[in-house]
Amino acid sequence: MTAVPVATRIATAEDALRVAAELAAGFAVDAGRRDAERGLPHEQVRQLAASGLLAVTVPAEYGGADVPFETVAEIFRLLAEADPSIGQIPQSHFTFLEALRTQADPGQQRFFYDKVLDGMLLANAQSERGPHPINVDTTVLTREGADYRLTGRKFYSTGALFADWILVRASLFEGPGEPDATTGKAIAFVPRDADGVTVVDDWDGMGQRTTASGTVTLEHVAVPASSVVPYSAIFAGPTTYGAQAQLVHAAIDVGIATGALREGVVQAGKARPHFEANVERTVDDPLLVQVAGEATVTVRAAQALLSVAARSVDAARADPTAESTAAASIDVATAKVAAARAAVEAANVLFELGGTRSASGAANLSRYWRDARTHTLHDATRWKLQHIGRWTLSGTHPPRHGVL
Repeated sequence: MTAVPVATRIATAEDALRVAAELAAGFAVDAGRRDAERGLPHEQVRQLAASGLLAVTVPAEYGGADVPFETVAEIFRLLAEADPSIGQIPQSHFTFLEALRTQADPGQQRFFYDKVLDGMLLANAQSERGPHPINVDTTVLTREGADYRLTGRKFYSTGALFADWILVRASLFEGPGEPDATTGKAIAFVPRDADGVTVVDDWDGMGQRTTASGTVTLEHVAVPASSVVPYSAIFAGPTTYGAQAQLVHAAIDVGIATGALREGVVQAGKARPHFEANVERTVDDPLLVQVAGEATVTVRAAQALLSVAARSVDAARADPTAESTAAASIDVATAKVAAARAAVEAANVLFELGGTRSASGAANLSRYWRDARTHTLHDATRWKLQHIGRWTLSGTHPPRHGVL
């Protein structure tokens, strides 16, 4: 990402929400055009970095606002309502800030928090293409003297093209043979312009088209020990790491749902009424009123569950016990299921409310459905339902990992 001026310092949750709303209003203006032309939002990401929003979870002792995750969720909902791609780009930034908070030493925290406060954007390089399961990392971080070398290839690296630093999840090799069983995986903090790092803009998803979620190739990248943070250790005890990550994804889906329903209302105001309704305005058609009412219930339920989940995460962060963190994971999983359903349903209902004219290619309203369908594939809700069901029936705690 092109360097931004030193970012604005945000002091309170109220300021963060105000800034997010102002940015979202601007991002919404050309969101349809960016999607249609696949115009990557470099300028918008610079604005986001300069706004100070990227630093709102930095702990107070390091100069941050340390806002609750209820505020973080609303920030993402606002951004995603305006442009879901922009809403998704900083998702991993906040996720890895949590890894920094819980696993890094004070020197690492001071170094990276200072950069984030100045507007640095972090992006992820976690997922790999198959044939191995999605939790397997063939990318390796190998000990070389006091430091490390990083080699591998990642995909779905959302935001990497825009980032200042890329955070790479890798299997940790401390010496010859198998990975050290006591350390497992680690996160390597790598500058975007480091030797051996190549970011390829080869993302061709039908939705979320401007996230640049493509390939990152790592060829014997030198990584100092001071830029390595444990990953496997995050899940050794009670944690909200996965719940926080999933809360943000749920907020993105709720944002898509909210935006789609809002656009559906606009389109209904332009549509011609069906002759059998015997009304002058489409919005007075009782059958369409029913459709709008059903969609509103679905979207508002998702919004409410998102708030419940966010408060549950904040409570568990304040007192991270096995019970509180498990409850937070279940609440977030519930919100994520509801959000995914709401996003797809609202994006469908948009066309029912708008009628034939809303299907115009020039209007590009299909982007709501394409964004919803693409983003809701992130972390299958069918497995979340399994964990929710076991919790409900037998009180079984969900597993600890990064997607729950």
